[in-house]
Amino acid sequence: MYKRQTMIGVDLVYIPSFEEQLNMPGSQFAQAVFTPAELLIAKRRGAVGGALARHLAGRWAAKEAFIKAWSQTLFGSQPPIARDQLDWREIEVQPDAYGRVSISLHGAVSRHFHDQGWQLGPSLSISHDGEYAIAVVRLD
Repeated sequence: MYKRQTMIGVDLVYIPSFEEQLNMPGSQFAQAVFTPAELLIAKRRGAVGGALARHLAGRWAAKEAFIKAWSQTLFGSQPPIARDQLDWREIEVQPDAYGRVSISLHGAVSRHFHDQGWQLGPSLSISHDGEYAIAVVRLD
């Protein structure tokens, strides 16, 4: 009987470069990759300027780490969604009432992911240290 392997995705974000991207004149990056709820949660936490970049860098790392873990489950197969067709807002980082985070999937990402038989639980960790944000996602 085939036993599914655990897959791990990790992403590291250099916060100063990420902040530059957020602050580029006319940039719509944040609106293109974060859900309105993710942006609202950051604002409710009082995150502005560098604190906003730090907060969102962790969320961006989480989305990238999820894609890396999921992509590894498809090793040798064509991705179900081309990278340039991926709507990053369909991968949402949601905190609970205590600030612990998990990933919630929507739209095509959710459909393709669950069609493969994968489930998501609280398998996400985000950490910040100095100028870096890191996230780890585990898929079982």
